[in-house]
Amino acid sequence: MQTVSTDRRYIITGIIVLIFLIIIVRLFHLQVIERSYRMSASNNVLRYITQYPARGLLYDRNGELLVHNKAAYDLMVVPRQVTPFDTTEFCNILDIPREQLENSLREARKHSSFRPSPLIKQLSAESYAVLQEKLFKYPGFYVQPRTLRAYPRDVAAHLLGYVGEVDERIINNNPYYRMGDYIGISGLERTYEEELRGKKGVNVYLVDVHNRIKGSYADGRYDTTAVLGKDITTTIDVFLQEYGEQLMQNKIGGIVALEPSTGEVLAMVSSPTYDPDLLVGRPRTSNFRMLERDTLKPLFNRALMAMYPPGSTFKIVNALIGLQEGVVMPQTKYSCDGAYRVGRGVGCRHHVSPTDLIQSIQVSCNTYYCHVFRNIIDKPSLGGVEQGFTVWKNHVESFGFGKRLNIDQPNELAGIVPSIEFYDRYFRKGGWSSLTILSLAIGQGELGTTPLQMANMTAAIANHGYFYTPHLLKGIAGEELKQPRFTIPQYTTVDSLWFNYVIDGMDMAVNGGPGSTARVAAIPGITVCGKTGTSQNPHGNDHSVFVAFAPKDDPQIAIAVYVENAGFGSTWAAPIASLMIEKYLTGEVKRTWLEQRMLNAVLLDRSEKKQ
Repeated sequence: MQTVSTDRRYIITGIIVLIFLIIIVRLFHLQVIERSYRMSASNNVLRYITQYPARGLLYDRNGELLVHNKAAYDLMVVPRQVTPFDTTEFCNILDIPREQLENSLREARKHSSFRPSPLIKQLSAESYAVLQEKLFKYPGFYVQPRTLRAYPRDVAAHLLGYVGEVDERIINNNPYYRMGDYIGISGLERTYEEELRGKKGVNVYLVDVHNRIKGSYADGRYDTTAVLGKDITTTIDVFLQEYGEQLMQNKIGGIVALEPSTGEVLAMVSSPTYDPDLLVGRPRTSNFRMLERDTLKPLFNRALMAMYPPGSTFKIVNALIGLQEGVVMPQTKYSCDGAYRVGRGVGCRHHVSPTDLIQSIQVSCNTYYCHVFRNIIDKPSLGGVEQGFTVWKNHVESFGFGKRLNIDQPNELAGIVPSIEFYDRYFRKGGWSSLTILSLAIGQGELGTTPLQMANMTAAIANHGYFYTPHLLKGIAGEELKQPRFTIPQYTTVDSLWFNYVIDGMDMAVNGGPGSTARVAAIPGITVCGKTGTSQNPHGNDHSVFVAFAPKDDPQIAIAVYVENAGFGSTWAAPIASLMIEKYLTGEVKRTWLEQRMLNAVLLDRSEKKQ
């Protein structure tokens, strides 16, 4: 009997111990392993407010402000803390439809019931002021201060870029970012995102049952301070940039101006452009769609991404290659009766004949460069057309063609220099010759270049055979800073001794007598060296092209201008480039008659412009 009683006591004791063990394990699970209850409890009394640093400012080379910040406010919500509230009053305060509120709350709950999510982004200061007085009536909601970009000048939208909200791909790839954060999407904002964004901080507050902040938690022991973004000084001259955009109004094309001695970008114009303020704040999404639908493609950065044939401007490269390969000398002369008449032939404008190399650049003789190009490709010592073409291609690529120059901007295109493999596929192996690809002699055919590459080529000529990687960064946080890739010169494959002959030809093209193709680009008191081009366009009227640098003996600016569907290079591109040079070197433009003609020119179809 006693044994039975003892067994029963052990069983009961065991059951009690088991129950206590279950309770202990459960408590351990709830308090240590399972975080949701703890998170719920802490979120009911604590509020973690991210401190977003102001993004760094952007300045031009002379200290003129390009981009700054303005205050904005995001309305945040912690869904678990939300209680029934007057949605009509709430929507009236925010000036939003009820459906938008319901959809936003639904999305926030999908994200997390315990973590804050942005409900309404980028509230205006007026809406924030009204909401702040009544926010205590809406538990679970609070306001997160933010900053938005602001632009004192409507200029340089493409190269500055814009800021937008991160998406899931970015969040998954970079643990720094959280839902609702902003990041540079394009331009300098994207390239120098890490420098501009700074570092986020956080403040932890105690809140009461009415969602009102009662003070810092633990005397701010767990707060972290936000670190401001670094200011960036760019290489551009905002007044030159502004002037270039004015000259390109009602025109399509691009301008790139460089400082040859450093590779610094003085101006980079893509036209048509857009007001950078359009891609700031709550209207950004609708404005982006509007710009995207525009048939003139204002979001497309033509300076870096549009590929054009270089046209006759490319003759100066072929002249240098011919000199380097010894297949032409400065005194070599060829006659021209208005065309090169071998094979299908290449037409030419009427000019004095015969011409030597300098004169051929002055009058832009097509016939001369058909001879030079075929002499390069068919040079006997090279052993055949493929070997000759390879030599020519290597020289061309040394000027920065056919590859990305690696400017500190996203989405730069490499351009096109055709390959042997391309011609073998197109004509069959052994089925092509120097005569087949003769259009390359005058910068046509399969060549594709960007305005940036053309400006870079011009800088290389101004420097007698080398260039620096074009770039827009001049300094960070008030200190001049150059990345190594921007300070190492890159040399062409042409010896420096040959460049003076081509430069003299470019001088004569602008400052010579009758027959000179670019006399409109001459500036009193400044020796401009330039070359016109008319880039054939299979989709419409030819493009107007001009490249130049100045002054001749101390180059301070090299420039390339493309005006789409505008015809001869001397008609539009050359005057625009000349005015830009005059503006940069003298600070004012005295040839107001030429300036007004360029400013007033409308080279767009009016229906397209309206659309």
